[in-house]
Amino acid sequence: MRRFVHYEILVVLCSVLLAACDSCNSSYDYSANIECLAEPLAPQYGGGIVKNPTFDSGLYGWTRFGKAKIGLEEAKRNKFIVASSRSLPNDSFSQNFHIKKDLLHTFSAWVQISEGKETVAAFLKIPDQENIVIGSVIAKSGCWSMLKGGFTLDQNKEAQLYFLSNNTRVGLWLDNVSLKPFTKEEWSKQQKNSIEKVRKRKIRIHVYSHEGKKLHGVKITINQTRPSFLLGCATAKPLIDFKAYQEWFVPRFTASSFNNEMKWYYTEENKKHENYTVPDAMISFLKNHGISIRGHNIFWDKPTMNMDWVRNLTSQELLDAAVRRMRSVMSRYSGDIFQWDVMNENLHFSYYEDRLGPNASAMFYKIAQALDPQATMFLNEYCTLEKPLDMEAIPSKYIEKLREIKSFPGNENMVVGIGLQAHFKLRPSISYIRSSLDVLGATKMPIWLTEFDVIRGPQQLIQYEEILREAYSHPAVDGIILWSAWNFGCSEECLKGSKDKTKKCLEICLTDNNFKNLPAGDLVDELIQEWKTTNVKGFTDKNGVYEHRVFHGEYNAIFSRPPTYLNVTKKFNVTNEESQPLDIKIYL
Repeated sequence: MRRFVHYEILVVLCSVLLAACDSCNSSYDYSANIECLAEPLAPQYGGGIVKNPTFDSGLYGWTRFGKAKIGLEEAKRNKFIVASSRSLPNDSFSQNFHIKKDLLHTFSAWVQISEGKETVAAFLKIPDQENIVIGSVIAKSGCWSMLKGGFTLDQNKEAQLYFLSNNTRVGLWLDNVSLKPFTKEEWSKQQKNSIEKVRKRKIRIHVYSHEGKKLHGVKITINQTRPSFLLGCATAKPLIDFKAYQEWFVPRFTASSFNNEMKWYYTEENKKHENYTVPDAMISFLKNHGISIRGHNIFWDKPTMNMDWVRNLTSQELLDAAVRRMRSVMSRYSGDIFQWDVMNENLHFSYYEDRLGPNASAMFYKIAQALDPQATMFLNEYCTLEKPLDMEAIPSKYIEKLREIKSFPGNENMVVGIGLQAHFKLRPSISYIRSSLDVLGATKMPIWLTEFDVIRGPQQLIQYEEILREAYSHPAVDGIILWSAWNFGCSEECLKGSKDKTKKCLEICLTDNNFKNLPAGDLVDELIQEWKTTNVKGFTDKNGVYEHRVFHGEYNAIFSRPPTYLNVTKKFNVTNEESQPLDIKIYL
């Protein structure tokens, strides 16, 4: 009996310690599943701070939300909660949490519906403020879909988790729920760990004489000449007009995208009267300076962004004009462009599908790939990261569109890049951004922030840096274009906060009109330096080897061999090969 009591005490103590240590493990799980599975996977982080995340203890910790009827069901020895008899979209199930301010919470759950296919969103009800959406997914009947999201609150709050689906005829099923908080320090540490893992690689330089002897004491100086991760900036016509702008732009950026100068309404304002004078000059300049160019864009699916003469065409005439447009711009710049935004805002709008049929976009991608096989074809969209409440552009809707494009005959093996405009008008949710990138990253398609800026305000620079660091550290992100093309939009009046829309002020200015860095420009310069390996010096050891961990990219290395110390320069490229060190052999 005594032993039994001691055992019970130990069990209670262990339970208390485990509960108190729900944030002891600071490692973040970047994984996400985008397939609909017969059985849900285990909850991330063991459920985190969620009570009874697997429903093995029945309905303990869970209550109904609204007027839904809730109950427990079981399939293949797996228990889950069900909400039925729903009359309002938010009739569901819920759990209460005490949310601590400034912690970054990541959320995940597995959901299913009783019939069909519907969007299901997870919300937090918070006293005295608007309810917030923390994640959403397209759920289906007959299989389980992973919903992943996140949030941060700026005050300690009691909050109630619930779920919403606009189709009240369907029942909602939920299983394997997780809510995991991280401190800002833990989040930052994870970013740094991710950068070390996905942006860097160990190099081992072996230095020999021409006779094959290992050379000890050779001085080595390493400088990166071009990073693999491209941090670029948008440009506009003033780039070819102002030498001072060119001198400011070229040393900083490795990629660029045009604001408007390659769009259809710019190159063919009037039917069959094309003018490529400006984009020709811009492309020539950028090519001559080794700056990679994104083709933005071939088509814009928003009806009002198509010229009057285009909107007045018959369906057959529109198809002919669209194909002619593709041949014109893509044949002209094939080989000069490394990414094309084939469709712009194809999740929010459907002008070409409405006019030409539901497969219009998929057909354009097939034609585009044939016209420029070496370039990557992108979809470019807004609000996927910026606005969780915009259900038209949630990550699973984006993935559904990618699958639609790739299902078109001949597109099955096509790489379709994920372009995220990232115009942040609202306070960014960094944990939601990371979870969305997790989900999109599960496609294994290249991801770029293509038009990144943050609305002007007192927190602009802080938010700008937070998002840049989050995107750069995320394993799925390949590049960033800052939407800061200088075009007279950084006047003193603009910088002081002009609300006159005719002034065309940029949201964020990197340089003033005299091409002197503004605070945002200083921040970008600091990050560019932080994310490169430069002026690293060392000596080979007794085995003729020098080791160092460097950022991926192209390098120049200067070797000085005693006793003459004559400099010899060699070039090499450090690619991303997981954790394998790169062995480089140099003969002097």
